[in-house]
Amino acid sequence: MGNREDLLAGARRCLEEKGWARTTVRDISAASGGVSMAAIGYHFGSREALLNAALIQAIDEWGTETGRTLAAYGDPDSTPAEQYEAMWSQMIESFTAHRKLWLASVEALLQAEHSPELREYLAGSQKEGRRGLAATLRGVPEDELPDSTVRTLGSVQMALLSGVMVQWLTDPEWSPSGPEVLEGLRAIVAAIGPAGEKGAGEKGAGEKGAVATSSLP
Repeated sequence: MGNREDLLAGARRCLEEKGWARTTVRDISAASGGVSMAAIGYHFGSREALLNAALIQAIDEWGTETGRTLAAYGDPDSTPAEQYEAMWSQMIESFTAHRKLWLASVEALLQAEHSPELREYLAGSQKEGRRGLAATLRGVPEDELPDSTVRTLGSVQMALLSGVMVQWLTDPEWSPSGPEVLEGLRAIVAAIGPAGEKGAGEKGAGEKGAVATSSLP
């Protein structure tokens, strides 16, 4: 590899072993096989730009890994619920098998607060992710999805994915399994009821409650 590739590989190792905040220019130089610290400025401009590039590389791998997992979704011999549960079980297995890649995605979110370029990249990745998740669940090509489905189904599925991932990264013993994710979603649906039906908190509230809820945006 050339110096640029060596630096990227070294920065990636440092991110996995030390994290963003604790990685120094000297650490990257050592992890890249002795590439000079001056080469970081020459190829990337700064330590931060190099770490951004390494994070993006890690996130790209995360996206590829997620795509492989979702590609297994849709066994024609299973019910939709069984397929969804199996997808979650596969994703959860990925959290454990590729923990460092998933941690890199969390690290990127923190650093995006200080890097407009990284934030723009992550926003684009999330946009693609929402559409891809919605298309997978609907079983249709991405270009056939209306934006409303992407903003609802895709966004909520991504929120679930991110939330379960964080739980598994921090406390795997008490994090939900694939069947438990499905059971939890069923419990939420039961709590809120079908569309247009009054929730448990509104039942019996009378006219006063109806007026209060009707005034919400």
